[in-house]
Amino acid sequence: MSCGTKRKTANRNSTKSSQTSPRKVNNNTEVSSIEKSLPEDNSTIDKNIKPVFNNPVEAYIWHYSDIAQEEMRLYGIPASITIAQGILESGSGNGNLTLRSNNHFGIKCNGWKGEKVYHDDDELQECFRKYKDPKYSFRDHSLFLYERPRYAFLFDYDVTDYKSWANGLRRAGYATDRKYPDKLISLIERYFLHELDSEVTNGVPPPNFPEPKNKIDYTLAVYTVKAGDTLYKIASKYNLTVDELKQFNQLRNDVIRIGQKINLKTIDK
Repeated sequence: MSCGTKRKTANRNSTKSSQTSPRKVNNNTEVSSIEKSLPEDNSTIDKNIKPVFNNPVEAYIWHYSDIAQEEMRLYGIPASITIAQGILESGSGNGNLTLRSNNHFGIKCNGWKGEKVYHDDDELQECFRKYKDPKYSFRDHSLFLYERPRYAFLFDYDVTDYKSWANGLRRAGYATDRKYPDKLISLIERYFLHELDSEVTNGVPPPNFPEPKNKIDYTLAVYTVKAGDTLYKIASKYNLTVDELKQFNQLRNDVIRIGQKINLKTIDK
């Protein structure tokens, strides 16, 4: 079957993904505020409807597009972008990290108070956030973009302008892969994910989008190290992580020196 959204929309109200049924959490585990903020979905699966998919990407779109559209309504992030990123980051939901943690966007711990898993990424056994249900991962992704000033300029784009969003994510430093925007756009156009955006907007931007956090002035995207500075202090000042600063500047350790120029975003060569 073609994985346009019309087939899925027809079945949307009668069928729910098995992934949306929450699992029990150990009472001794501290659950993040993100997980506390979302209602539990106690719906059941209609056993009489058994969609057939040509590949894991189609299955992923069918399972998670409702969640992405709800996040779009709340935060103004195109559902097409969210789903395309989820496909890439999670291996269509079948990546090792995702299967172990319900983490669909590869978000690392960085102050996380909930459950954690450890996974080899840029370094061995890095700490990643673990969620009791995939929907919490989608909410965390929305907050990740909404709360960090370096992504605030994305919200100036039209909510249906997925190409600008895809290229903007790369410029803001979400990914170092130069082909990352092309990969997102290719997925969106191949699987007609932009139709998910149209279903939400119906040609009119949804009302009451929250205002993003204050923007960083990227004309000042290079910081000069002063006495007493550490990577942690610089990262905190500009709402980044130490890992991001090290990645932007190709640093192998946390050592910096007075007068050193520190990039605050990925610099295109």
